[in-house]
Amino acid sequence: MLAIVAPGQGAQQPGFLRPWVSEPSFSDRLGWLSAVSGLDLAHYGTEADAETIRDTAVAQPLLVATGLLAALELFPHPADAFPFIGVAAGHSVGEITAAAGVGVLSAEQAMVFVRERGRAMAEASAVTPTSMTAVIGGDADEVLAALEAQGLTPANFNGSGQVVAAGTVDQLAALAAAPPKRARLIPLSVAGAFHTVHMQPAVGRLGSLARAISTHDPRARLLSNADGQVVHDGQQVLRRLVGQVATPVRWDLCMAAMADLGVTGLLEMPPAGTLTGIAKRNLKGVELFALNTPDQLEEAMEFVRRHGGTASSSPIAGNPTWRLVVSPGKGQFTRTEDIEADTVLPLDSTVGVVKNRRDDIAVNAPHGGIVVEWLVEDGDPVSPGQPLLRLHPMVESADATEVTR
Repeated sequence: MLAIVAPGQGAQQPGFLRPWVSEPSFSDRLGWLSAVSGLDLAHYGTEADAETIRDTAVAQPLLVATGLLAALELFPHPADAFPFIGVAAGHSVGEITAAAGVGVLSAEQAMVFVRERGRAMAEASAVTPTSMTAVIGGDADEVLAALEAQGLTPANFNGSGQVVAAGTVDQLAALAAAPPKRARLIPLSVAGAFHTVHMQPAVGRLGSLARAISTHDPRARLLSNADGQVVHDGQQVLRRLVGQVATPVRWDLCMAAMADLGVTGLLEMPPAGTLTGIAKRNLKGVELFALNTPDQLEEAMEFVRRHGGTASSSPIAGNPTWRLVVSPGKGQFTRTEDIEADTVLPLDSTVGVVKNRRDDIAVNAPHGGIVVEWLVEDGDPVSPGQPLLRLHPMVESADATEVTR
């Protein structure tokens, strides 16, 4: 099974786009996304120095554009990708790349959203000097206690042995002066305390914009940074992208979901290396591919074919997404009583619960509809993104809800 992932802020390096802009199709599309975002992305990706592209308002659009355009180089016809992709995810701002990649947002919507995200987060960062530091190693409980003692937030949980601390520059300096035992501290190339309460003003700004954005349901399994669950409703994906700005990234839970699914190959979109490095330590036995230059595209496609294909791709890809309810995670499914064929479900009805050792996850039907058939039995084991229930849609008329078949 193939996982495709997109990195977050801090992965950018000066000149990392130079190999890509020599490709005419990439260069032309980069010009278009530059026009959409109002930024000279070619300049920032080829000529700008490290401090310039560290700016949140620059780094975030640059990363999303790079990931989306590299995906188009790998899959010139995007619909051809879905039979290969078992699961998709992105770390922090990379979740926007992943969401657009599986069809929730258009590339243009993603660029406007990330442009405003970057600006809003930069403005929030300017209020108080803040940053982030990776804490590598140490006892997990001792690390979290050390962060709490300094008033810091564990903003990223990146798997075994790595937590990212976020807060004010003074708080991070205090942590550096008294680090947890057997832990190594690495300051990150970011200009703010992302995924903390310091970013709350950006949440308000993005929330107001999101009300005007239309979405589609994902064409493949998409994992959420919030909890590692499969999210199959486009509007819910968007709401999570808004809230994600001020809440921790649970990349550890995203990797746990990949393990639950039986991922065998993980391909990281450029600028690659961060997430494959984390996966090397946490997803033992999974083959990794870091895509960084266009001369790797042929080898990357061979990797995709080796780990992808119809046998392991998402069951969502071949079904009308608006009439499926899917499992958010792995576990045992318990159906809600009295939901039988021809039952009319209101919007956001709870249809059951997925229980596992980590959590009990409620399963909702966000669009409502008429029950056509159950695709699983009560008590069945289910996997992340597995279709559970098929529905006919309902539409809103001017006077009342009407059922259409």
